[in-house]
Amino acid sequence: MERHRAPADGRRAKVSEPRTLAAGIPAVLSTMKHSIGKMGSIRTLKTLRTMNQAGGFDCPGCAWPDPDVHRTTFEFCENGAKAVADESMRKKIGAKFFARWSVQELADKSDLWLNAQGRLVEPMYKASGATHYGPISWDDAFERIAIHLKQLASPDEALFYTSGRTSNEAAFLYQLFARVYGTNNLPDCSNMCHESSGTAMTEVIGSGKGTVTLEDLHRSSLIIVMGQNPGSNHPRMLTALAKAKQNGGSIIHVNPLPETGLVRFKHPQDYLRLSFRSTQLADLHLQVRLNGDVAFLKGVMKYLLAEAGRSSGVMDHEFIAEHTQGFEEFAQALEGVGWEEILLGSGLSREQIESAAQMIAAADSMIICWAMGLTQHQNGVANVQEIMNLLLLGGHIGREGAGACPVRGHSNVQGDRTMGIWERPEPAFLDRLEQRFAFSAPRRHGLDTVSAIDAMYDGRAKVFVAMGGNFISAAPDTDRTAEGMRRTSLSVQVSTKLNRSHLVTGDEALMLPCLGRTERDVQSSGPQFVSVENSMGIVHSSTGKLKPASDRLRSEPAIIAGMAAATLAGTRIDWAHLVADYDRIRDGIESCVPGFEDFNSRIRDGSGFYLPNPPRDDRTFNTPSGRALFTVHNIPDNEPPAGHYMMMTIRSHDQYNTTIYGMDDRYRGIKGSRFVVLMNQLDLEEEGWSEQQEVTLISDSDGVDRSMSGFRVIPYSIPRKCVATYFPEANPLVPLSHVAERSNTPASKSVLIRIQAD
Repeated sequence: MERHRAPADGRRAKVSEPRTLAAGIPAVLSTMKHSIGKMGSIRTLKTLRTMNQAGGFDCPGCAWPDPDVHRTTFEFCENGAKAVADESMRKKIGAKFFARWSVQELADKSDLWLNAQGRLVEPMYKASGATHYGPISWDDAFERIAIHLKQLASPDEALFYTSGRTSNEAAFLYQLFARVYGTNNLPDCSNMCHESSGTAMTEVIGSGKGTVTLEDLHRSSLIIVMGQNPGSNHPRMLTALAKAKQNGGSIIHVNPLPETGLVRFKHPQDYLRLSFRSTQLADLHLQVRLNGDVAFLKGVMKYLLAEAGRSSGVMDHEFIAEHTQGFEEFAQALEGVGWEEILLGSGLSREQIESAAQMIAAADSMIICWAMGLTQHQNGVANVQEIMNLLLLGGHIGREGAGACPVRGHSNVQGDRTMGIWERPEPAFLDRLEQRFAFSAPRRHGLDTVSAIDAMYDGRAKVFVAMGGNFISAAPDTDRTAEGMRRTSLSVQVSTKLNRSHLVTGDEALMLPCLGRTERDVQSSGPQFVSVENSMGIVHSSTGKLKPASDRLRSEPAIIAGMAAATLAGTRIDWAHLVADYDRIRDGIESCVPGFEDFNSRIRDGSGFYLPNPPRDDRTFNTPSGRALFTVHNIPDNEPPAGHYMMMTIRSHDQYNTTIYGMDDRYRGIKGSRFVVLMNQLDLEEEGWSEQQEVTLISDSDGVDRSMSGFRVIPYSIPRKCVATYFPEANPLVPLSHVAERSNTPASKSVLIRIQAD
């Protein structure tokens, strides 16, 4: 039985009407408050002027691309500025701080408090049985890691986790270290977010990456945004949507919650041009039920197939005949789906679905964007493949203004996968790795994130190394994840800031502080830069400009090289030589990863370069048949049984992934507390509850009784029998076994729960 209670103080939220305008003056004020408050005015100006600029550093936040040309003076958003201010804050913590606070005392603090304490400035070590972290030298830290890794009965007892902010150079070196050591246990944050997208798209079009560019978004005649809140999670996307609208395009928003970012948008820089007009974005908002997307898409396509028999131009028959396979089976299956099932599953009316279908039929070019509202369901792969069915119907792959656009979260999460951070590597990649670095790479598939948690819990994994991130808070089933971590012999966290994962540890623990994206990186050959890949497949450089927070910080590549040299002494790879000049790492990338020819020369072009994308570039599909595939899926049963609700976890406007910047969700009008549950007013009345009623949330569908008390119900615009709670606070309610089929992604957007009054 797993029980949690909300903090005793500040649980009552202040609630006002949700905002109807995204960005604008409030975004400017919030940016300045966070930036100047944490960095000071001079550091703020110096940092933000070089952010996302040629020759500057890449935002450590989301992976939204920068314009190829016509970059503005301030090419960042409110949340990107918050991420930079958070990383570059002046406050610092080291040995004195950790001597004052025990691990348990720190564990009792909130995530907001932990993050606010400052930058980590020196390596710290918690010995077995110790109550506090204490300082340790870099050499001794690497030696502790080497001792533990060498003592394992098998390399597969070690886990090498990666968050998405790691650079290409660090990611490539990290996966090389793991594989020379002897394992493919390379779980990463992709396993928890867009793994469903990659699995679905690879099966259908032979590539797991999106097929659009930023210019395509500007030129598209119709953009559908599904299961995504760009106003809070990808604010720079709003600029692209506004440009599409200004160019005559239309936008459909499909989401269980109305999101401010898709209502109206005001670019803060417009004030400098004395322009005070805002842009209406979504022309149509369809408030589907949780996990109602397959039903909605089937309704749209059923209408289109019927309309195609009456008028031309609704479907691209030539594209279907020349480039696809399985259309007949798809059409036959769709014909057998009844409207009653579609309407029940989607929660929409037939008129709403047909309105969307008519807009789609009239569109010359269409892009569908989506995020975790589609991928984090048991049928997450099917959700994405149903999107691909709709795009294939109209031939919206491989032409201007059209395509698939999975919107990635972390700044280099796509680049990490390109660099080989994957538990199921392609044999051809391993062949090239072996040839370049003269070793025998492990061929057995490794563990993804969910499997890694099970392996720690069961005692099959004993050493956990994390290159960035906050694994404990990000992962589902918090109690099981935490207990698994405690059963390891050593946990290692490479980080810039203090977080929950430093306080839930193995028997021994190391905290290794690294340079931030904003800071100068100088190795023995001189100043260095790194590279990243954005969510549209552009690789470009990132160069930190600020003085490091401490002279005891090391870069991620240098930390990896230190661990590898200590652990793999006697191997033929000279790790110190590689990290002395990152050009040498990039030479290795060029040899092993297709698309990186002449890497060191091309990366020095300020605009970067596009990686090959066969579906987008020339409608080439790397599938067994050489054609894109139509697929058939059932409409999922998303009707909760009596006495239950379907819960999704969401992010607030004042956070980035697990990092909490404040207690307010400005756009949704909720301030002062994150321990709330958003609920339909009619459900609230049916239960006989009042606004701010304290309740307990219970998740026990897998036979394990998980409960969280002290939450307060807030009436909100959300479909009936659906509720929303904040991530990561509600993660203890997400069963580890509740995952997407085939991708093993935690299904955090459709968790069956019961709610009881406290």
